[in-house]
Amino acid sequence: MKHRHNHDNAWSANPQSVPVLFEFTDPAATTVCSAGTFNNWKPENKSLHSSRVGNWWKDTVFAPGTYEYCRVVDSKYVPDPLANQSGPNPFGGRNLFLAVFSSPVGKHLADAENVRLINANKPSSRKK
Repeated sequence: MKHRHNHDNAWSANPQSVPVLFEFTDPAATTVCSAGTFNNWKPENKSLHSSRVGNWWKDTVFAPGTYEYCRVVDSKYVPDPLANQSGPNPFGGRNLFLAVFSSPVGKHLADAENVRLINANKPSSRKK
């Protein structure tokens, strides 16, 4: 999932909307959709477009916030390898989490929370 930062497009009357690009690769897929809290878990409302060589994409916009979703490939719920975070759902599978930020600074701070810190006071266990 990528956030597009090209704000020159007149894609929404809502200045809080943030462009988001869903991407997925599966050469064998015939349909790819996203179902989540952003579309009441109805995959047909977020169908991805096909390049006809296995690459799928969908440009869309979301208000800032956190959303849960699943990738739906040929009517089967599958994990999204590009997702950074996931958690269990009540059906025994996993839901993915999408955090949409209204500014690049918010995204940078959230990304920094997931960076593994190295303690400068401890000897490194890495081989030189």
